[in-house]
Amino acid sequence: MKKLKIVFMGTPEFSVPVLEGLIENYEVILVVTQPDKYVGRHKELKFSSIKEVAIKNNIPVFQPTKIKTDYQEIIDLKPDLVVTCAYGQIIPKVILDCPKYGCINVHASLLPKLRGGAPIHKALIDNYARTGITIMYMVEKMDAGDIISQSETVITLEDNLKSLHDRLSIMGKELLLETIPNIINGNINPIKQNENEVTYAYNITREEEHLDFNASSIDIYNRIRGLSPTPGAYAYIDDKIIKIYKAELSDSFFTTKENGEISKIYKDGFGISTKDREIIIKEFQFEGKRRMTVKEYLNGKTGEELLGKILK
Repeated sequence: MKKLKIVFMGTPEFSVPVLEGLIENYEVILVVTQPDKYVGRHKELKFSSIKEVAIKNNIPVFQPTKIKTDYQEIIDLKPDLVVTCAYGQIIPKVILDCPKYGCINVHASLLPKLRGGAPIHKALIDNYARTGITIMYMVEKMDAGDIISQSETVITLEDNLKSLHDRLSIMGKELLLETIPNIINGNINPIKQNENEVTYAYNITREEEHLDFNASSIDIYNRIRGLSPTPGAYAYIDDKIIKIYKAELSDSFFTTKENGEISKIYKDGFGISTKDREIIIKEFQFEGKRRMTVKEYLNGKTGEELLGKILK
């Protein structure tokens, strides 16, 4: 099975365990990833996480700006299988039709739920009880191909974007390695997706990162953990941005304070009034300052200067 020639297409950190699993078990002949980007104030050129793995393992890297028109390098290699995982571009039909065993995708949801680029964020924000990994055949429509295999996990109240991301990343690797031999041996029964059950998880917008304290505490809590550690949920305090990375639900219901008002200072948190109760902020970052826990902030302070301030 090691002789199976695979082209892998992926970009972010989520894809790394998947690629590493393929390298350990098969012949990865090419890695396709997004073009390098200039990041930070100093505009430093940054490779994708997947490119770093490819270089480390001496695998050729292909970085087309538009895979829709720049794909010949893949076709010329005549791969047996193309595997994608969070690549970031729609794959054209000419590539889909190229490999002997087809093109398969590792997607971080239980399709047909949460098609799109932010399924982990949205599973948390939208309060899904469970999610998982789907291996599917690729088609020209986004995340709409026949399902080959799935694996699921329960989303706990303690999960945030990082914990769920890391768990699903490993699950994706494990499920892929279980599934490929079945594809090669023809021991699969692909299932068409039920279009009546489709939901979408489009990439997060700046507006979706903003916290609305007129919402319920559970909705606010889910948005905070669905955006932590990056990009981070935010609100405004004294017309300046405050990013909030960690919170917990309070037992205090129906406070008499204005929604968004810092109503109580705990030894390790700020109590903020919401539509139905209080939510306690545990980790945050004032604009222009470093990220810190509330306990760190309150070291030597009473926090009284924050009482009554409104987060909007």
